[in-house]
Amino acid sequence: MVNIDLKGKTGIVTGGAGGIGKAVAEKLLQAGATVVISDINEEQGVIVEKEFKDKYGNALFIKVDVTNITDIEKMVQKTKKEFGRIDYLVNNAGILIPRLLVDPAGKEEIREEIFDKMIAINQKGAVFCSQAAAREMIKDKIKGVILNVSSESGLEGSEGQSIYAATKAALYSFTRSWAKELGKYGIRVVGIAPGILEATALRTLEYERALAYTRGISIEELRQSYEKVSIPIGRVGTLEEVADISAFLISDLASYISGTVVNVSGGKSRG
Repeated sequence: MVNIDLKGKTGIVTGGAGGIGKAVAEKLLQAGATVVISDINEEQGVIVEKEFKDKYGNALFIKVDVTNITDIEKMVQKTKKEFGRIDYLVNNAGILIPRLLVDPAGKEEIREEIFDKMIAINQKGAVFCSQAAAREMIKDKIKGVILNVSSESGLEGSEGQSIYAATKAALYSFTRSWAKELGKYGIRVVGIAPGILEATALRTLEYERALAYTRGISIEELRQSYEKVSIPIGRVGTLEEVADISAFLISDLASYISGTVVNVSGGKSRG
């Protein structure tokens, strides 16, 4: 077995206080990296920082709203001031609000404010976090890595989640385009596209209620469907499995991989 070694590497995980972000951050710490945990949830971020510092020592929390470019710039500069470099960025911060394009009952239809919020967090955040981090990598001549957390729904679409799926499709495009732009500086841009995963704190009752409504089923039927979806490998994925591939892609073991998004979905697709 090849061990992933990230000693000496410092980077940022956005949305790192919970779910996929927290799992990725911990895996990077286990591999020896220094991790800046970026999240808008200050209360949870402080808890995670303490937990990780107690276990690994080399973690820092910074409260950031990824829709605010000033916040992003401060995050990058604080990372540079504290640790001297940025070797990687994980664009994980995201939001999912289920809505229908047309809802005859008028309950859960896409509204402008919902559209703008998802676009701002999921797309704008990734663009300007990447811009700020890449500027520093180029200036310091660091052969860094940008990892975009997309979704299997970004290619396949998702009933009741069209705006979310579209923002994740954008991350596929960003990954390919930025790899072409930044490759000349030795910077790799890669992505992962998780499918259905184990439940986390992000799978709230409100989220499940809205998603069940958009699909015309009960919450219980929705929960049962997580296990019944056609996944060739026969089960939902784990956060650790997503974290494992993320750490690999950031490591030098993946030094010739760029401009691609790895599907982490157990083979799930339309077919």
